[in-house]
Amino acid sequence: TKSSGWGFGNNVDENNRPIGSINAENAYSKYDADFIAPQTKNVYLTIDEGYENGYTSKILDVLEQTSTPAAFFVTGPYLENQQELVHRMIDDGHIVGNHTVNHPNLPKQSVETEQKELSDLNKMCEEMYGVSMKYMRPPEGEYSERVLAVAKDMGYRTILWSFAYKDWDINMQQGADYAFNQVTPYLHDGAILLLHAVSSDNANALEDIINYAKNEGYTFKSLDELQ
Repeated sequence: TKSSGWGFGNNVDENNRPIGSINAENAYSKYDADFIAPQTKNVYLTIDEGYENGYTSKILDVLEQTSTPAAFFVTGPYLENQQELVHRMIDDGHIVGNHTVNHPNLPKQSVETEQKELSDLNKMCEEMYGVSMKYMRPPEGEYSERVLAVAKDMGYRTILWSFAYKDWDINMQQGADYAFNQVTPYLHDGAILLLHAVSSDNANALEDIINYAKNEGYTFKSLDELQ
């Protein structure tokens, strides 16, 4: 039940792969939890959606223009209040993942509450969109071994990440170049990238980030292709 706040750390191996992500992957993959993908030139783009800040439509446009798959992790209010955007995510072939109904810190909750948070959101998604959720991301990146075990028992694959940066503060946006320079130096084989859609920087830099990664030999893959 010990809570862990997921941060991949700054130490990397000779292939620029975060050592913290590799260690966590080795420790928790038995719970179908992914912190980093196998060492190939594939990368996986994931986007968290706690609330809408006006940039998701632009992000979806970029993904469509560049033929890039992504996974969007959404909450209950997002499913309810952003139906047009969620329908577009699904229609464009992206994954809609489970970020719980109310975005609680899961290690602090009971097993029953975690189960309800995940099952209620999935039920909403099935009823409103005809789609079942297969992937979950714990809110705030906070997890425990119990949280991972409960999610696996419910049939979920837990998706953490091997790259993120402080992009969620809407009052500290610093421009597209800043976002580009935060992301691109840290690309690595098997990267699971986390970006927040509330960031104007991310929306404005995303096309350049994707094109840079592709020019460096990386291929963006869907989580459904994650081995």
